Parts: sequence; C-alpha cells; structure tokens
Amino acid sequence: MNLAYLYPWDVVGDPSAPGRLADLGVQAVALAASYHSTRAATPYHPAHRVLDVPHPAFYLPIRRSSWARLVPAVPTWTPADAYLQARDALKAAGLQVHAWTVLTHNSHLGTANPDLVVRNAFGDPYPYALCPAHEDVIEYCERMVREILEVGEPDGLILEACGPMGFGHQSVHEKTSGADWTPADVDLLSLCFCTNCAPRYPEATAAAVRAAIDRTTPENPATETTATNTTAGESTTTSSTPNTIESALGSLTDEVRAIRVGLSTTLRQRLVALTRTVAPNTPITLHANPDPWATGAFAPLPAGEPNADVLVANCWGDPATDAIRLARLKELTTPGQRVGAYVLALPPRPADPNVLLDHLRTYAKAGASEFHLYHAGLASPQRLTTLTQALHLHT
Repeated sequence: MNLAYLYPWDVVGDPSAPGRLADLGVQAVALAASYHSTRAATPYHPAHRVLDVPHPAFYLPIRRSSWARLVPAVPTWTPADAYLQARDALKAAGLQVHAWTVLTHNSHLGTANPDLVVRNAFGDPYPYALCPAHEDVIEYCERMVREILEVGEPDGLILEACGPMGFGHQSVHEKTSGADWTPADVDLLSLCFCTNCAPRYPEATAAAVRAAIDRTTPENPATETTATNTTAGESTTTSSTPNTIESALGSLTDEVRAIRVGLSTTLRQRLVALTRTVAPNTPITLHANPDPWATGAFAPLPAGEPNADVLVANCWGDPATDAIRLARLKELTTPGQRVGAYVLALPPRPADPNVLLDHLRTYAKAGASEFHLYHAGLASPQRLTTLTQALHLHT
C-alpha cells in the first residue's frame, strides 16, 4: 500500500483535493492530526497560496477533560476539526486515512514548559523538543494517541518523533553552520541532560560531552596533537577531533547508548500497548531509524518493534545510503511486518518520473514494500504528475 502525506488545510476548503489525490494512484493518505509549526505552500487551494502556521497544533476538537498538564494548541488558520473534515472528504473519494501523529516535536508546549524539554550537556534548552524522560510528556503522547483513535477513528496510526528530538532543527533563521560542528558533535549535542535524564548517566558523561565539543579534556584546557610534516620538516599543532560519538564517549558509550534507546523504547511500547487496547485492529506505522543514536522524526529502533505493522525509514538523502538504512530496518522485521520508504518528491529531487522510478526501484530492492510519498499538498502539478507516472511504471 502506498500513501501520500498531506495536511488538513490541503483538503479543507478545496473540493477538488480528494479527486486529485485519488488520481495519484495511492491507496491511502497520511493526514496530519498533530503537526509542528511550518510555512507551507498551497499551490491548489482556491483561497490562498501560502499558509503560515506559527505554532504546533492539534487538528481534532480539543476536549479539555481529555488532557492533563500538557494541552495542545488549537489552530487558528484552519477549522478546529480540520482533520475530521478532511478525513471525511478523502474517504468519500475511496482513500484510506491514516493519522500522521507528531509526538515530542512541539515548540509551543516546550516553550511554555521549559522543565520538560531536552537540554544539552551545557544546559542549553531545545524548546521544540519535549523529553520523554518526563512522565508528563509520555502521558501527553498517550492522551494524544487516545484522542486520535477515539475521535479521529483513523484507518491507521503513524507515529513520528516517537522519542527525543535532538540538536538538528530547522528553526527560524537557523545560524549554527558556522560553528563547523561535525556529525559526532551533533550527536553529542543531541544527548539530553534535563533534570530527569542527567542522573541516569554515569557521573562523568556531561563533562566528557562538553570536553569533546570544545576539543578539551576535563583535566586540561585543550587536547592537542603534534604532527610533523616529514617533507617540509615542520611541526604543526592541531586539535584532536572525535570521528564518532562512540570515540568521544569511550568507556561511557554502552551505558549512555542503552539509556538513550530506552527513552524511545518506553514511549513507543506504551503507545503501542495503548493503541492495541483502544483500537486493536488499527495498523501502527513507526517512523524509525536503526541507528541507536538517531533523534528527530525517525526515532531510534536498533532492536525492532514486533508489535508494529510497518517500519518506515527516511529516504531523503543519497538513495544508495538510504537503501542501506532500509535494508538494516528490513533485517529487524518479524514475519508479516512491512518496511516503508519515506520518499521525497520535492526539491532538491528533480520533477522527473524516470529519476523517481529509479529511486523507487532502489528502495524496493532494499526491502521496501510500500512508499510513503512526501508531500502531495506541497508538490507542484508537474511533481504530482511525476509521482503518478513513477508509481504507475513501478507497478
């Protein structure tokens, strides 16, 4: 089964949207039930062309009695029941509707509740990142899933950001590239040291992380190595830079990694168990990454999740590299469990059906049995045609 991802505002107020989506050749739509802030193009909508979404919101009616400390915001740019309106219109066109559910990525709630957000080893907060080490955060995610299942009655549930967010984030006017932090640095800056996470790590962890980021050691002001240029007979002094998070953490690696993976595992297992209780026949799709250090929309899943129905890997980068990730995820599946490829159909990908078809074939060879297409509301008419042709040629 192939799915096209969509926002509620792509459908609400546009009577032509359901038919246009059905013509793509997909069987289902991944419709956002909760989503973070964004600025979205709406190339087909009769009322607007750009929509500013200033804060994360929940697109089902908010029943205040169903929530506890954390209550999601109501959208002002679309009706409060936009998910339900869009769902009904899409189902009338013969499409299944799966609830695309963004969990811990929420700048509105993080800003209002700074004690519940991810903090790096320097104590800097990431307001967009709710930390699942806090029971209030897990409970919020559970209540969201329950509301979606009971009120939204989706044909499937898609869990995104089902674990801690990290350093990487496309925030307003991002100004971090000039620091020249390496991928290992980014992994280290993604480790959470909030009041609930910090006590779980070995005592020396925070100091080791800070030292690795600043190219120092806890004991010395700087860690330097001297290299001799044998040709010129000159010596130069350079900073020692860890190539991986494991090399930076050293003997702390195994324990820190287990703690990090445990955060996602606890949240995921509680949400899966809740879903199986509330709506036992609803398929569960996980946005997942086999890398145990992963953060963000695709949470770490190094040991698999036998109680989910579909494991989806991100395929927005180099197709060969993405295929390796898909193959690793495939190795973690149980009999009957499917693997999906989250396929980018927007820039920098070309609007070329032959290129997209080649990508689909690469992902299928790596183990993907379904394609999750991003994004049918943001794509130009030429790109929708590209999606339609590539899907038709692949079948």
